Amino acid sequence: MRFLFLVIVVISTITPSVAATLAQQTQRIISLSPHTTEMAYAAGLGNKLVAASAYSDYPPAALQLERVANYRGLKMERILALKPDLILAWQGGNPSRELARLEQLGINIIYSNPKTLADIPKTLEQLGQYADSPQTAQQAAAEFKRQLQQLKIANHNQPKIRYFYQLGSTPLMTVADSGWPSQIFSFCGGDNIFANSRAAYPQVNQEQVVVRQPQVIFSTQPINTTLQLWAHWQHQLIAVKQHHIYQLNANWLNRPTPRTLLAIKQVCALFNQVRDQH
Repeated sequence: MRFLFLVIVVISTITPSVAATLAQQTQRIISLSPHTTEMAYAAGLGNKLVAASAYSDYPPAALQLERVANYRGLKMERILALKPDLILAWQGGNPSRELARLEQLGINIIYSNPKTLADIPKTLEQLGQYADSPQTAQQAAAEFKRQLQQLKIANHNQPKIRYFYQLGSTPLMTVADSGWPSQIFSFCGGDNIFANSRAAYPQVNQEQVVVRQPQVIFSTQPINTTLQLWAHWQHQLIAVKQHHIYQLNANWLNRPTPRTLLAIKQVCALFNQVRDQH
């Protein structure tokens, strides 16, 4: 699953009057992915959301929004009937043809495309220009940066830990360093055994994993499910032999939002647990 960051072209010296105009002109927002829904609420746009995608479950208020998108596509007729001023789209996840049609109809679309952890507070600040109170986004961004800096200091210069992030099992996939959420593992001192794969989300096989000998295997699937997959290799694979297989919170890990901080805390704590045992 590809999780991408909001790319917004704005003028850095935007004046208060221009910001106020943007906020006044933007009253009806539709979000087409769970992470853009979460970011909209964090930036103070919750009162302007009129619809969202399936699995938009955070914060709890998002559960009350009408659903106009899922893995099958977009409900185009319903989206048009809701007359949005702004759409938050998942680039690579939402169908490009349908998004192009919406743009042709004159609807403003902001696309999502994550790159770094630092982009999360930048997006909050940028989305804040559409909110009635930009201070909400500014405060959320400042708090994210403050906590991220604290975590950076706490995890500075830690010994590297070789890891494999299991993204699905049929087929077996993972994430290269160019794809989200590798940034989280790297922040905590993780050394990705498939870091240099040409594809951002490569399909691999078990033998390739065994050859690279990760010290840790992470997955968002239940631990028992992951253990069953690797049981055959329990004598050859260090991570299995030493019981270093961990389940991570999928929503924290895979959605580039302020809750990414929770994913960092979880991953760093598990890496430190492995370090302590060695």
